[in-house]
Amino acid sequence: MRTSKRRERGFVLIAALTLAILYFALMELMLVDSGRELAEAQRFRSRVVAGIVAENAVELAAHRMAVSGGMTINESDEQGSMRARMTRGGGEAFEIVGEGRTSGVLPQDAKVFVQGRVDASGNISIDYTMHGQ
Repeated sequence: MRTSKRRERGFVLIAALTLAILYFALMELMLVDSGRELAEAQRFRSRVVAGIVAENAVELAAHRMAVSGGMTINESDEQGSMRARMTRGGGEAFEIVGEGRTSGVLPQDAKVFVQGRVDASGNISIDYTMHGQ
C-alpha cells in the first residue's frame, strides 16, 4: 500500500510539472506572436504614413504650381520628409513626382506620380496618378 501511494504522488508530480511546462510554453508562444504582430502593425502604419507624406508633397507642389510657379518641394516634419518635383511638358501638360519617407523606428518610402494639364483659364486637371513604394 505504501508503494502505491508513492507511485501516485510521483504521477501527480510529473503531471503537475508537465502542465506547468506546457503552460509556460503557451505563454512564450503568445509573447512571440504578439511581438510579431506589433512589428507588423508598425510596418503597416509606417507604409500608410509614407504614402500620405508623398501625397502631401504632390499636393503642395500642385498648390505652389498654381500659386507661384514653384517647381520643387523639400519639406519635413515629425512624420517624415517629403520631396516633389514638377516638370512641365509641351503646352499644358505637367508631371509631378512626389516622394515621402517616414521618420521613426521603421522608416518606409513611398512615391506618387501624377500627370495632368493646365487649361487656358488656369484650371488644373489630373489625368493619371500612380502610387508605389
